[in-house]
Amino acid sequence: MSRTAFRSLLIAALFSLAALPALADSHVRIVRLSSIDGTVKVDKGTGQFEKAIVNLPITQGMKLRTGDDGRVEVEFEDGSTLRLTPGTAVRFDELSLRDSGTKVSHVELSKGTLYAESTGGRDSELTLQFGQEKVILPRGAHVRLGADERGAALAVFKGDLNVDGPSGEIAVSKKQTADFDFSANDRFTLAKKVQQEPEDDWDKEQDQYHQRYASNSYNSYSPYAYGSTDLAYYGNFFNAPGYGMMWQPYFVGAGWDPFMDGAWAFTPGFGFGWVSAYPWGWTPYHYGSWAFVPGFGWAWQPGGVWMPFYGQPVVLNAPAGFVAPRAPASGMGTVIVNRGPTSSLTAMSGGKMVIRNNSAGLGIPRGQFDNLGKLSQKVQSHGMVTEHVAMPVGRSEPMSARGGAARSRASEGARSEPRTSTPPMSAPSMSAPSGSPGHSHK
Repeated sequence: MSRTAFRSLLIAALFSLAALPALADSHVRIVRLSSIDGTVKVDKGTGQFEKAIVNLPITQGMKLRTGDDGRVEVEFEDGSTLRLTPGTAVRFDELSLRDSGTKVSHVELSKGTLYAESTGGRDSELTLQFGQEKVILPRGAHVRLGADERGAALAVFKGDLNVDGPSGEIAVSKKQTADFDFSANDRFTLAKKVQQEPEDDWDKEQDQYHQRYASNSYNSYSPYAYGSTDLAYYGNFFNAPGYGMMWQPYFVGAGWDPFMDGAWAFTPGFGFGWVSAYPWGWTPYHYGSWAFVPGFGWAWQPGGVWMPFYGQPVVLNAPAGFVAPRAPASGMGTVIVNRGPTSSLTAMSGGKMVIRNNSAGLGIPRGQFDNLGKLSQKVQSHGMVTEHVAMPVGRSEPMSARGGAARSRASEGARSEPRTSTPPMSAPSMSAPSGSPGHSHK
């Protein structure tokens, strides 16, 4: 073989090797564990369940299960949602990206009750599997699916669906419920009504929250829709001189930085990634960078490349004394990080909530207050405020067996994450912003 031919083969081989990671990465998809209430556990593919944390990346093969007091929401890239009620278990059989660009999501329900809402277009395919049946949700579909060892029930709030199973294709329309009997070769009956279930109110509240705070303007700052609702509720954009449009959470002052509360979470095949504990902490930790803006403090700047796993924080113009968190050099599991003073946390008891500055929205439930911007100004002026909170959704009635395995309801309380404290980091002296100009909620 001539030297020229050998060189050509070598170059071709190098290009092929260089292309392999890009091809592999193009098929990697993650979805967001967007909200947690009560006991929720996750199996990351190791065969062992561990405590789940908000904003955890969910990948193909992972399993989620809720305890008797647990509820959780999973948000897909296009804003579609999956909500699990107490005593529910699912597996994410497939989270892939086809060569055509279609995002394929296949979720199997083994027990309990879930709610699913599809907001994607032609480039998204969300499939629910239960027993031998499966259903692909069209855009705009909203369903409740319950299953136990005896059978399953699919209630359709919106949309017209086709269920594939041993009996062939079954059409289920809006305001209809299909019941399947697993002991009789999945024989089904179709009822022209949807029976009310206790968790319907919770599902409705979450749906209304997304609809109320969804904003196309926020979507323009990110290549994906998930997380944009929380950006709109928990903070606002403002024009920072020399930086352009920046986003900042409410309830922050001189002593706050974006890495005070979170965790290093290990995922097999990817290693450790930073997971923010803040309810809005998804998009700003997978896209863009954090910058310290004189006179305003820390703010997020959109732009750059979307990072499926946030392995190394990207910061600009960090003040003296700031040290970005670093991933553990070895080990597995989840390492909780709390670098802020415990006084910055939001506390809730007896129908009242104490909100302190530098909490950055930590502990404030979605949609609890109509105008967080106005409330943030009060907190910054007084250091802390006490607010009355609405009563949680009632959960005393058991769901029917076909709406999910019957179970008792535990009282709902504030989420508490395990924490390990380290000394608070130093920060330069500066005046806390009294409410940046930009988006406000009415």
